[in-house]
Amino acid sequence: MSERQVLEHIVSDDEIDERLDRVLAAAHADLSRARIQTLISEGRLIAGGRTITEAKYRVKPAERLTLNVPPARPAVPVGQAIDLDIVFEDKHLLVVDKPVGMVVHPAAGNPDGTLVNALIAHCGDSLSGIGGEKRPGIVHRLDKDTSGLMVVAKTDDAHIRLSNAIATRQVSRGYRALVWGVPYPTKGEIEGAIGRSASNRKKMAVVIHGGKSALTRYAVERCWGVAVSEAICRLATGRTHQIRVHMSHIGHSVLGDQVYGARSGARRERLPEPAQSALAGFHRQALHAAHLGFHHPATNDLLEFESALPEDMADLVRALDDAYLKG
Repeated sequence: MSERQVLEHIVSDDEIDERLDRVLAAAHADLSRARIQTLISEGRLIAGGRTITEAKYRVKPAERLTLNVPPARPAVPVGQAIDLDIVFEDKHLLVVDKPVGMVVHPAAGNPDGTLVNALIAHCGDSLSGIGGEKRPGIVHRLDKDTSGLMVVAKTDDAHIRLSNAIATRQVSRGYRALVWGVPYPTKGEIEGAIGRSASNRKKMAVVIHGGKSALTRYAVERCWGVAVSEAICRLATGRTHQIRVHMSHIGHSVLGDQVYGARSGARRERLPEPAQSALAGFHRQALHAAHLGFHHPATNDLLEFESALPEDMADLVRALDDAYLKG
């Protein structure tokens, strides 16, 4: 949204005595209800010739509602020209294949060089504004050292619809993970609430009390002896570090995981060469977001995307093949 908009709506008979914010959200689907509430509180809504600043105001018969929507403000993060692997893009959203080592959103330890910085520069004026700012709508995140597919909204409406699709489990997300050992059974579900670890507040853990419900479905795709296997993990929920926490919880932590793979050093020493050397030089969790599927928020078309393993994980797989399948 590059220019100020004046949006008008006449209260219909079936809307009489409804909340102001609810009526406007239904009339202007491209604005979130939270955004509308903010605009009302800023004094940008006129009803029946009066400025209304309370979202809970009950509308009157045939009342004219005039909402002044200012241009989207420049995002606080600055745009930075960083190469991105854009898999799909239109005026509503884009799908990006995030590389290893890239942080999604600026934070205290990573003020710039993030995916958001790159997207602001890439999208430019095609960002119509999320919550009143010209910024991309991050619908879901990947850890810094997890690679793979992400969908990002370019409009407020797409952000709302995609976020709702994630919340109602209508987005398919599949990950390829190299894990220690071979999970048994080789296909199943891991269900356990995830919250902050009682022993280390910087880590997440499966907890008995508190936390948020979490469900991961997995299936073993291939094995290298009984030492390592590749599991396809599908998220039913999207909690922080979910796959890493759940796989560690059942005793099959992700290779290279420096946080949740406590016994990985001893396990690595038992690997044959060249797998042992390859893993010694692998400094991140072997986890890749390989599949993404969802219905387009504007057209409802089913979109599905696949991403091949990045070079470092592919090299590790080749080393495991050399050690176990060619010996």
